[in-house]
Amino acid sequence: MGFLQFIWDGIWAVLSLGNFALIKILLIANIILITVSYLVYFERKISAWTQNRIGPNRVGWRGALQPFADVFKLLLKEDIVPEKANKPLHTLAPFIALFVAFSTYAVLPIGPAIQIGEETVNLVVADINMGILYVLALTSIGVYAITFAGYSSGSKYSLLGGIRSSAQMISYEVSMGFSIAGVVMMAESLSPIKIVESQSGLLWNALIQPIGFITFVVAAFAETNRLPFDLPEAEPELVGGFHTEYSSMKFAGFFLAEYANMIIASAMIITLYLGGWQIPYIETLNLGTTVTTILQISAFMVKMGALLFFFIWVRWSIPRFRYDQLMSLGWKVMFPLSLLNVVYVAVIIMLFNV
Repeated sequence: MGFLQFIWDGIWAVLSLGNFALIKILLIANIILITVSYLVYFERKISAWTQNRIGPNRVGWRGALQPFADVFKLLLKEDIVPEKANKPLHTLAPFIALFVAFSTYAVLPIGPAIQIGEETVNLVVADINMGILYVLALTSIGVYAITFAGYSSGSKYSLLGGIRSSAQMISYEVSMGFSIAGVVMMAESLSPIKIVESQSGLLWNALIQPIGFITFVVAAFAETNRLPFDLPEAEPELVGGFHTEYSSMKFAGFFLAEYANMIIASAMIITLYLGGWQIPYIETLNLGTTVTTILQISAFMVKMGALLFFFIWVRWSIPRFRYDQLMSLGWKVMFPLSLLNVVYVAVIIMLFNV
């Protein structure tokens, strides 16, 4: 009993010092894993709905346990590594993709601060002033996973997928950065929490700077390699692109990272442009702190669900771009529009002294 009490006291000391950081990390990690599993299920259901099919309906109630069956199947698959592959890089690539996907959530808040006893707990793992730069830095590292996968597989299809991904990231990261610049100028902060707080009432950045909102959403599709921007995979041309030579749980790692990145992109769009957890003028209803907080967290989740549905809906509605169209859109349309948005926001700040 004394040993168990010692362990419990140690765990509680860590939680107290870390402002419940460990609990938040475990909670968010589990929520992401479950959400990603069922995103795959809903993607298959929504694609079936758009194509007038039934979709998965055998495992569990209406196919609800299909994600778990898929995971078990992948666990039992043989892990095949090509003879000419660079084995260390081939193994490292999916781990980089997963690390980037899960680390990015650390700075994205899902609700306002809450009071637990004498502790004020922010509903974000790490409240740092440079949170937006942290997200941009990590998402830039993510392309290394695809590049390493393409280079190390010893396949021309994989190599072309990796090269395409690098070029695509460079082309659309610029537009994404300038779109975010307009938000930072309005909020006068790089902290995600302060950016959300600056959008109180109806001051959502999507309404104030619609050009920046549209360019950021398009860039988010390109950064997550989702249709119509999934040229790094492009099955008719590249078989499977950068993950052609992956199988078993390594393939599952890339699959998991893709859907986790969809959640990151949705959370970023909500935080930067859709008011985060904000519900316009809810504070005027005097519902009490607890009810207000629950409604605000629920609002964030509803916005997240709507955006994830939008990601899936677009995939099954719009055909893939040609590669020249992808690059032309990135440099000839997106880049000028994102620069125009920065000038537009600067003029608004000057005229209205925001």
